[in-house]
Amino acid sequence: MRTTVTLDQDVAAKLQAMARERGVSFKAALNETVRAGLDGEGRSARPYRTPSRRMGLRRGIDLNHTGRLLAELDNAEIARKLQLGK
Repeated sequence: MRTTVTLDQDVAAKLQAMARERGVSFKAALNETVRAGLDGEGRSARPYRTPSRRMGLRRGIDLNHTGRLLAELDNAEIARKLQLGK
């Protein structure tokens, strides 16, 4: 089948490089690439899943006052920078 396709410059450049590397025509490189995409090559059969696990908290850590702790640390950093003249 004959058809007209408009390719982005970067895609055309990659196809031309592929054709040169494999010693095939541009048409053959384009057909091979489209065929591979349509057949799903390069995709894994199953999506990758990252296993999860409980991290837990150490005893004595209270997250109810995390905001206050962060504010205190931020204030201490600001005071340190003011002393250094930054």
